[in-house]
Amino acid sequence: MSEKQYQPAKVWTWDQNGAGSWSKTNRPIAGPTHEKTLPIGQHPLQLYSMGTPNGQKITILLEELLALGVKEAEYDAHLIRISAGDQFSSGFVDVNPNSKIPALLDCSVNPPIRVFESGAILLYLADKFGFFLPQDIAARTEALNWLFWLQGSAPYLGGGFGHFYHYAPEKIEYAIDRFTMEAKRQLDVLDRQLADHDYIAGEEYTIADMAIWPWYGNLVRNNQYEAAEFLDVQSYKNVQRWAEVIENRPAVKRGRIVNRTWGEPAEQLHERHDASDFDLNTEDKRQA
Repeated sequence: MSEKQYQPAKVWTWDQNGAGSWSKTNRPIAGPTHEKTLPIGQHPLQLYSMGTPNGQKITILLEELLALGVKEAEYDAHLIRISAGDQFSSGFVDVNPNSKIPALLDCSVNPPIRVFESGAILLYLADKFGFFLPQDIAARTEALNWLFWLQGSAPYLGGGFGHFYHYAPEKIEYAIDRFTMEAKRQLDVLDRQLADHDYIAGEEYTIADMAIWPWYGNLVRNNQYEAAEFLDVQSYKNVQRWAEVIENRPAVKRGRIVNRTWGEPAEQLHERHDASDFDLNTEDKRQA
């Protein structure tokens, strides 16, 4: 225990300089901080995002739809640099008043439809195009069960475990233990489900897999938080099998690098405006 224990004030006040590198990504008030119009590309769908797990969900689905030949799923993926506060621009807040990525504008209709929250975007696109969400009521409900499971569980993994284990400037044993226990419980939930099923919601690949893989698949493949050994992810054999199968899908390989600005240059495609960008505009090509 530290010599001086933290005691909360009677009324919390915001220290704008106290959050370090997080100071531009979080604040206790909503609304825009500056005026800026969002760019609009040439395709029906306009995505404003960053290649975090929540952002990857949408680009993976869009790439899977395009792989099926759904031309109406063509999209522009505009980079929102959350560390620079792009999510607080007036244009972005108009699309998502919660100032979180990803956000989507469907410009194939007039007026355009805004969709925010990654789970809502997955559901909207699956319903719009008729793929990756079963029509049978029982199978559809099971897929939605797991989609909403992810929406409730991922904050514990990202904002909880990932933050305190990987990002926090001070390692707090109580916080790490608290969220490690929950992260491992969630991995066990998935491992038990996948013991009897090829995919999360059954034998069919759905938006539930696309929602869960960027968080838990990346985690067990050691692509996130550098925590694979700490969490003993090799012990979750069924999750490992599932994660590898998903990772090797060509559309997933493409979708997971869109709006990505870190890691190997060959796995960074800052913006995607055409299918050729995967061959021509990854950062290794741009820097050559």
